[in-house]
Amino acid sequence: MMGTLYEALQLILQVVWFVMIVHIIMSWLINFQVLNLRQPLVAQIWDGLNRLLEPLYRPIRNILPSTGGLDLAPLVVFIIIIILQRALANNAGFFYGM
Repeated sequence: MMGTLYEALQLILQVVWFVMIVHIIMSWLINFQVLNLRQPLVAQIWDGLNRLLEPLYRPIRNILPSTGGLDLAPLVVFIIIIILQRALANNAGFFYGM
């Protein structure tokens, strides 16, 4: 049972990681005008990604100092995800040893 919890937590962290990568790449494509937000599908995907990730970014943006046009919140979230993944991996025995 606890092994399933471990695997579920790892899966959630991996999915968040993937969604963040998609969001970052999409933001670059929008900024370099490869994608256009006037296209309905692009706008819907962009809005959905923003709605998913904003609850993760907002508390970090409130803590970080303003850096102008550079948003460091995704970098901080990446670091937190890496720390959580390693903490889970280092304590995998707890989940499987029970």
